[in-house]
Amino acid sequence: MGIRIIDERAFEKLKQLVKDVREKSRQLIPVSSKSEWLDNQQVCMLLDISPRTLQSHRDRGILAYSQTGHKCYYKKSDVEKLMQKSRVDAKPIKK
Repeated sequence: MGIRIIDERAFEKLKQLVKDVREKSRQLIPVSSKSEWLDNQQVCMLLDISPRTLQSHRDRGILAYSQTGHKCYYKKSDVEKLMQKSRVDAKPIKK
C-alpha cells in the first residue's frame, strides 16, 4: 500500500463528499420497528399526506409531536393510533 499526497482543497472536498454520502445512506435506512420516533418525512410517507397536511394535523391537535430546534418528531405509536382511528371498516356484501 503506497502513500498518496493530495492538496488541502482536494482533501476537504473529499471529506465533504464522504460526509454527504454518509448522510444520504442514513436517509435510505428503513425505520426499524423498534424505533419509537419518526420525523416529518417518515410520517408523511406512512400516512400518504403532504407536509402541509401534517402541519395542519399538528396545529389542530390531531397528532401529538415533540420539537427539537426546528425539527418535529412523532411517536410511532401515536401515528399508528391515528391510522387505526381513521380506519374505515368494509361493509358486508349484500346478496
